[in-house]
Amino acid sequence: MASTVLIVEDDKDTVELVSLYLRRDGHKVLKAHDGIVGLRLAREARPDLVVLDLMLPGLSGSEVCRELRRDTAVPIIMVTARVEEEDLLKGLELGADDYVAKPFSPRELAARVRAVLRRTANEDAENGPAEVAYNGVVVDIHRRTVLVDGLKTTLTPTEFKILVMLMQEPERTFSREQIIDRVFGFDFQGFDRTVDAHVANIRRKIRPVDGPDHIQTVYGVGYRFSND
Repeated sequence: MASTVLIVEDDKDTVELVSLYLRRDGHKVLKAHDGIVGLRLAREARPDLVVLDLMLPGLSGSEVCRELRRDTAVPIIMVTARVEEEDLLKGLELGADDYVAKPFSPRELAARVRAVLRRTANEDAENGPAEVAYNGVVVDIHRRTVLVDGLKTTLTPTEFKILVMLMQEPERTFSREQIIDRVFGFDFQGFDRTVDAHVANIRRKIRPVDGPDHIQTVYGVGYRFSND
C-alpha cells in the first residue's frame, strides 16, 4: 500500500529531486516550501511521514515539529545543515524519529524514508499480549495508544516501539545496541545517544506525578522498565 510523504523544504530543486526518488518507491508526495503551509498540510492531509527541513521561512522546522507533536504521532525525518551531535539530538528531543544531515543524496533520504516507514508501520510485529500495563501505564499495542494514570499521552512511533519493548519484559535491562537492533534495524546510521534522546522523551511523557521514573538507567549497561 502506497504511503503519502509530505516534504517541507524551501529549496524547490531539492524538493523536486527527492520527490522523484520517493515516487519511484511508489509514494504519493505532497510539497510545502515554508513552515506555515507545511504545518497546515500536515494537519489537513495527515500524511504517513513528514520530511521536515530545520531552516524554513515563515515557521522554523523546530516550531513545526513542536506543533505537530502536540496532536499527532506522524513519523518525522528532520533535515538539517547542522552536523553537530548536540544539534541533531535537539531535533530528536523535539519529537523527530530520524534525521538526515545536509548535504545528502536523494537515494539516502529515500532509504531513510523506507526504514522509518518500515519500523513505524501499524503492524503486529510486537509479539506478546495485545495490552501491557504496569504502575498506571497502559499500552494498547494494536490500537497504539498509551494511557498514564488514565490520561492519554502521545508518543512518536519510535518512542512507542521502545516503550513496548521495555514493558513486555519488565526488569530486563536492554543495552543501547539491543534497542537499536530491535527498534531501528540493522540499517541504522545514527549514534548511541539517539536512543538516549528517545528514552528521555518517553520518561518525560509517562512520568508519574509522585514516585520514581518507570524507566530506569542501568549505568554502563542500558535501560529497563521497573514494575515496582
